[in-house]
Amino acid sequence: MSSTSTITALSPETLTSWIAQHQDLVVIDVRSAAEFESLHIRGSYNVPLPLLSEHTDELAARLGSRVVLVCQSGVRAEQARQRMNSVGLETAYVLTGGVPGFAAAGGDVVHGRKRWDLERQVRLAAGALVVAGLAAGRLVSPRLRLLAGTVGAGLTFSAATNTCAMGRVLSTMPWNKTASEPTRESAILRLPTPTTTTEEKISA
Repeated sequence: MSSTSTITALSPETLTSWIAQHQDLVVIDVRSAAEFESLHIRGSYNVPLPLLSEHTDELAARLGSRVVLVCQSGVRAEQARQRMNSVGLETAYVLTGGVPGFAAAGGDVVHGRKRWDLERQVRLAAGALVVAGLAAGRLVSPRLRLLAGTVGAGLTFSAATNTCAMGRVLSTMPWNKTASEPTRESAILRLPTPTTTTEEKISA
């Protein structure tokens, strides 16, 4: 049996239990800083997926054996799990249902400024582009209907590869930024190491 078989999904109820029982637990939220600011699990650390992907080795070296990756729905958290598995961290869990699912299950979360999550923005942008392409194809030139086909092909590729180029583009937009974006120093180096004491972790 491969080592990846030990990596499993984690339910909100189990995560709630772990938070209460395991002081070595580290919850990594891989959403954008804006999404994290809007709603996050209390005590979690924000390491956006692009930052995690850039510093995967360093991040994995700072984590112990009990790591839970979270995002909005589980898609980005699974991508993060695969990245971390590629550098030898094979004991990460992915929270099913994402942060909203954890909140709905009664988990302890922190609310902030209301924002649209990135996945909702992707649906809006894709839908708007399809409508615009069909309308332009009817009113301007039939060739412009190709825009709708291009968006459809992009969404199909996104599903097949479990990636989202549109999401990466939207994450760079000003409305998806916060006053202090996470950096290697403010996010990764702030994480507790396996040898960090309980007191140090609480004061971080």
